[in-house]
Amino acid sequence: MSQRLPPLNSLRAFEATARTGSISAAARELNVTHGAISHQVRKLEESLGVPLFERVGRRVKPTPHAALLKPAICNAFDSIAAATARLARPATAGDLVIGCVPALLSLWLLPHMTSFFDLYPDIRVRLVPTNDPADMKKSDMDVHILYGDGSWTDRWVRHWTDLYLFPVVSPRLLNERPLRTVRDLSQHVLLHADDGQEWHAWLSAADALDVMHERHHFMSNARLGIEAAMLGHGVALGDNITAKAMLGSGDLVVPFERSVQASSSFYVTCRNEDRSAPIVRAFADWLFAALDQSGREKADWKR
Repeated sequence: MSQRLPPLNSLRAFEATARTGSISAAARELNVTHGAISHQVRKLEESLGVPLFERVGRRVKPTPHAALLKPAICNAFDSIAAATARLARPATAGDLVIGCVPALLSLWLLPHMTSFFDLYPDIRVRLVPTNDPADMKKSDMDVHILYGDGSWTDRWVRHWTDLYLFPVVSPRLLNERPLRTVRDLSQHVLLHADDGQEWHAWLSAADALDVMHERHHFMSNARLGIEAAMLGHGVALGDNITAKAMLGSGDLVVPFERSVQASSSFYVTCRNEDRSAPIVRAFADWLFAALDQSGREKADWKR
């Protein structure tokens, strides 16, 4: 049986306010008054029976109720925008050059691109493995998916998704050298995809910074770390986006339930003048819809 949804205008006002952190910014974006946004937010709060925002100076801070509601609302509006764009899009054809973080490119983007190719058979794609923000200045690059803090002010930038990190290991290595507790990590090689900060964060969250590790291997990117773990070379940190396929196939397993949020996130970015190009908009809209369909907001990764 269908359930009655809150008023659409109230949901739109909530989404813009939660995303921008400001009622004034939400009003400018939606081209309405500050009072109209406040009224719609209050209307939604009354409808739900819970507070959604607290005032902090000139900005607003989401309550725990708002934090729970925000992902579902944002995903819903993204999906609607992507669907309507596909229905009303102008003809899209030509070459599209996509720069992407190597691990995300090979472990998530390529496996998901079948649907993009089916939707846009006249777009010829060139994929470039890179996480160098300097590549955004290259004239032959159209759109990027980068891992970082999103502070690229001279470009159009939109947050794509956060990452949650957790140890992953091959079943064969786990059978040879069990991981019954976090302390057992001292008997394993730690595989790093950075300078060691990510493992430090996870061990800190697990209250295990004092566990001694004599052997470490350092990889230039997360894809190599995952592949090294699959080959049994040690224990790597996987994440809720790129490790899904290997976990689903059983090539990797998760020995501990604890996960930590990574300090960086994935962002979609392009030159400001390219954002309105039909071919770029088609890819960006598809990218957010594909992420939504793959189930990015699973509570299992946020323990």
